Amino acid sequence: MDGLLPLVVPAVLGGAARPLSGWLPPRTATWLLTVTGAVLALASTATLAVIALGGALRLPPIARLGHMSEHVLRHGAQTSASAAALAAAVLVTSLGMALHAAVTQARALLDASRAARGLPGEGVLAIVEDEAADAFALAGRPGRIVVSTGMLAALEPAERKVLFAHEHAHLAGRHHLFRLAAHVTAAANPLLWPLRGSVVYATERWADEAAAAGTDRERTARAIGKAALARSRRPGVGGGSALGIGSVLDRGRRPGPLPRRVAALLAPPVPRRGLLVAVMVALVAWSVLAANDGAIDLHQLIEHAQAG
Repeated sequence: MDGLLPLVVPAVLGGAARPLSGWLPPRTATWLLTVTGAVLALASTATLAVIALGGALRLPPIARLGHMSEHVLRHGAQTSASAAALAAAVLVTSLGMALHAAVTQARALLDASRAARGLPGEGVLAIVEDEAADAFALAGRPGRIVVSTGMLAALEPAERKVLFAHEHAHLAGRHHLFRLAAHVTAAANPLLWPLRGSVVYATERWADEAAAAGTDRERTARAIGKAALARSRRPGVGGGSALGIGSVLDRGRRPGPLPRRVAALLAPPVPRRGLLVAVMVALVAWSVLAANDGAIDLHQLIEHAQAG
């Protein structure tokens, strides 16, 4: 059962991703979900490779190629041929999806960087003439904060400061890299798909808290809600690679994460909950050790077969 642990734990993290994004401080949640998700994706991929290779060793051409005893392999603790074939199919599919996701995200970041360089103005802030209310950050060297004139008209001066602080926090925290990693992780292991939305939510909360540090939390909540409402009514110049202020609606036109974010700002800051983090790290470490044990067992079998 321990050998299959790396294939089971991702489902646990996937189910716990949304609660964790709200139970932990947003910076901690972002790092925890991103790093543990990536580690679990690697562990599950390695486990699939071990299962596939363990079954492939049963094939006489593979045994002869590796100078291994077919008798030892046949009586060793290899995976069944059917399980190995399934693991191989899943492995090839997951690697292909992860590669496609990585290439797609890399192209989006390059497009964002080119767009940032082409924006008007010299500083970080770029004002775009557009009646549609919109605001987002574009990663690049340097990154830029893009705000439409429609968004500026919708906000009061104090609320604009909150908006600028929120978008600047996206750039300073390199939130695009966390989102990229979560996207590739989810592509590599569909059980981790909920991490995508949870990491996006955690980075938005991270930016919210950074904006609140310069003013009171109630004013930040009001400004964030007002900007998101203005943006949701009139979609503007933002792109898929942009880090935005957020929206009250998701793609399915259902209530989005904005009410959770506003409620979190109106409540005291979330406690650290070190024990919860330790439990999640221990669970991921257990999964990695299980994957490592499977690889060691396979290596020992190959050595024994070659000696035989």
